Amino acid sequence: MDAVRLEGVTKRFNMLTAVEKLSFSIPERQVFGLLGPNGAGKTTSLRMLMRVLIPDEGRIEVLGEPANDDTPDRIGYLPEERGLYPRMKILEVLVFFGALKGLAEAEANRRAREWLERLELGEWAEKKINDLSKGMQQKVQFIAAVLHRPPILILDEPFTGLDPVNAALIKDIMLDLRSQGSTIVLSTHRMEQVEMMCDSICLIHHGRPILSGELKAIKKSFGKNTVRIEYAGNGRFLELPNVIESVNR
Repeated sequence: MDAVRLEGVTKRFNMLTAVEKLSFSIPERQVFGLLGPNGAGKTTSLRMLMRVLIPDEGRIEVLGEPANDDTPDRIGYLPEERGLYPRMKILEVLVFFGALKGLAEAEANRRAREWLERLELGEWAEKKINDLSKGMQQKVQFIAAVLHRPPILILDEPFTGLDPVNAALIKDIMLDLRSQGSTIVLSTHRMEQVEMMCDSICLIHHGRPILSGELKAIKKSFGKNTVRIEYAGNGRFLELPNVIESVNR
């Protein structure tokens, strides 16, 4: 079964079409990369998955069912913008977010402490959010996303603010969650992260799908020495010997 399926999804804001006829599917237990430059429509697409935004056209299914008001409880979401309460203590924030996802206070407290230890933040549990560095805040927000053990995890630029050591720690945890059965949607514009982690991808630009499929098959089809160029001009450089193998006009 697919964990997520989008069919012809479109979202407009007045005269701006942010996402247009976007379709892709994500099998369960995969790391899926949603790729594109800033402004491509990645965050809008993720917000539609979360039901923060409702598509104007198309269909979204989550875990075999049409997306509905219960969908957000089955998803863990790490937004690109930090959404923590700066004057609250770390443990208080995590217990609060756990309660929003239906966890009892004692269970949320237990899980939060376990995750804080795993992410090397145990001694900071009683510190306030605004006492933390950006990287430490990012780790707290990651914990908030996974605390209720969602079957689907959406991570929007999860490595922002992290040094290489902590980025590697988060990467290892993500792969461990996948091995335990989670489906992970990774939104990023950094291709090196995609190549290290993703099973399949969808590349979007100006809200439209450009390329999608299994990462291994895509890399194989393009080859290591293949470059595709779109050029507007007189085209004289195409006559250079031993440089251009083929041209599609």
